[in-house]
Amino acid sequence: MPATMKIVADSNIPFVQEAFCALGDVVLTPGRHMTPAVVRDADLLLVRSVTPVNAALLDGSRVRFVATATIGTDHVDTAYLGLRGIGFASAAGCNANSVAEYVVAALLELSHCRGFRLRDKTLGVVGVGNVGSKVARYARALGLRVLENDPPRQRREHLPSFVSLEQILAAADIITLHVPLTRTGPDATFHLFEPRRGIIINTSRGAVLDNRKLVTAPLDALVLDVWEGEPHILPALLDKATIATPHIAGYSFDGKVNGTVMIYQAACRHLGVTPSWRPKLTGPAQPVLAGDDLRAVVRQAYDIRADDAALRRDYRQFDRLRAEYPVRWEFFHYRTALPGADAFGFQPVSGNP
Repeated sequence: MPATMKIVADSNIPFVQEAFCALGDVVLTPGRHMTPAVVRDADLLLVRSVTPVNAALLDGSRVRFVATATIGTDHVDTAYLGLRGIGFASAAGCNANSVAEYVVAALLELSHCRGFRLRDKTLGVVGVGNVGSKVARYARALGLRVLENDPPRQRREHLPSFVSLEQILAAADIITLHVPLTRTGPDATFHLFEPRRGIIINTSRGAVLDNRKLVTAPLDALVLDVWEGEPHILPALLDKATIATPHIAGYSFDGKVNGTVMIYQAACRHLGVTPSWRPKLTGPAQPVLAGDDLRAVVRQAYDIRADDAALRRDYRQFDRLRAEYPVRWEFFHYRTALPGADAFGFQPVSGNP
């Protein structure tokens, strides 16, 4: 390991300075401002999804290891990294629970504002990986009938319960998307399908659905956390969305810190050093939640309406809303006496079964 290793990192990765300072000199840069000049003399490069990592960025640099503190890797040209012999790591699964809790919050709000019972509906989960599998589990706890679609897993694992995308489009009242963005190959997800009915929830990548066609799609409701062309979004699509948020479904504090921990440990493995840093988290100030129903309890832990209102007030400040996102703790930090809430991660109040 070079004595004066230079580490260029996205300034919005939490605790990145504290985590990596023992490994070298950490230079913080906004993710959208990563340029060839910025990374040219870096040894390690730490990014998020807003930074395209490819030949245009790295040719002529001395970067030997790249890590992204995100689940998705569609912003990274991994084939190029392989050809250059540059090590790579992602934070797969780091914020899966955060996204799943976002979907729970969205489903509870939709059932309230649209006046339907979740137990009367069928949910189609497209993409049953780290996130989708958690969403499916929570959805069943909400009483929904769940259909699951994941062609790569189906081929690998021969899961008899999985169904085709066509079956989901025909039978599901609500479809939630949890797929990577891929533009080629048998499992390409770019503009995956054209929604024509029901309710759509997209927390994966904006370009999984054609956003211009979404504007006129005859839907009962639409929940969008991701947008084609971020940070620039279509005002007409914002108006159409029932719930609209600025790509923060995975932005629980726990999820973001998990991402930092994962890329730090990966960097240590790459460098052959023993990890020595762990974050110290304090948890929420008021961990006991009251409420007669799950929606009331969830709103106290995470009120999705606040994120919707923030985006509608100032959608042109998409990146700022993400950079200045307030701390959001996952449900397991909270306790409640509400029966059944433990199925969603809430802890029972002491003395309750």
